[in-house]
Amino acid sequence: MNLTSQSLNWGEPSVTQLQGCDPQAWPVTSGWKALVDTFFEGSTGRTLLEFLEQRLAAGAVIFPPAPLRALELTEPENVRVVILGQDPYHGRGQAEGLAFSVAPGVGIPPSLKNIFKEIQRDLGEPLPAFPVPGGSLASWAEQGVLLLNTCLTVEEGQPASHAKKGWEALTDSIICHVAEQGRPKVFMLWGAHAQAKRVLIPEGRGHLVLMSNHPSPLSALRPPIPFIGNGHFGEAKEFRRTHD
Repeated sequence: MNLTSQSLNWGEPSVTQLQGCDPQAWPVTSGWKALVDTFFEGSTGRTLLEFLEQRLAAGAVIFPPAPLRALELTEPENVRVVILGQDPYHGRGQAEGLAFSVAPGVGIPPSLKNIFKEIQRDLGEPLPAFPVPGGSLASWAEQGVLLLNTCLTVEEGQPASHAKKGWEALTDSIICHVAEQGRPKVFMLWGAHAQAKRVLIPEGRGHLVLMSNHPSPLSALRPPIPFIGNGHFGEAKEFRRTHD
């Protein structure tokens, strides 16, 4: 696994928004299928799908086109690092279903710029050029970094518009599954929202839990633990060197 700014993908985006509400059209790897099917067969999952259908019928523009893409690119048994976000980017064409990542060819948002700056400061990696390789973190996901938002859809221009509609029950289950299975992992919890999920990560399993402020420009340089200078990428790299 290579957590660097030089391991990013670039290409032309295609479909940019949600087209329908059939979970079978949102591919996941085989290791996630039972967990995802159980969720959508239950009452919370069904209610969530009804909500999404109603919003689409009302003409809402919903992002991303593939809400479960993090589970499509990263098998549960391959997860080595978990980075938690809140909800997808709400600008047209930005969200690609991976926390903090933007679709290929899209301008790099401020929080992601700060992530790259911290990689540069901590690991000596140069900042990525734009538009090549851009801000897609899909290659991280393919290398075992689970880039998971806790809410998996959002409406255009309306941050947190799908919060508390049911996604959190699924993503909490995903976090618990990852934390309870297999090798010790690195959990990067940036900001109060992500840190609230600390209770889902059991003690005594050898996980490395790293917490700091969010990389947003509003908090990246502020106390109590500024994001810039937190050293998380170096710690993660050393932890993975000794645990892989």
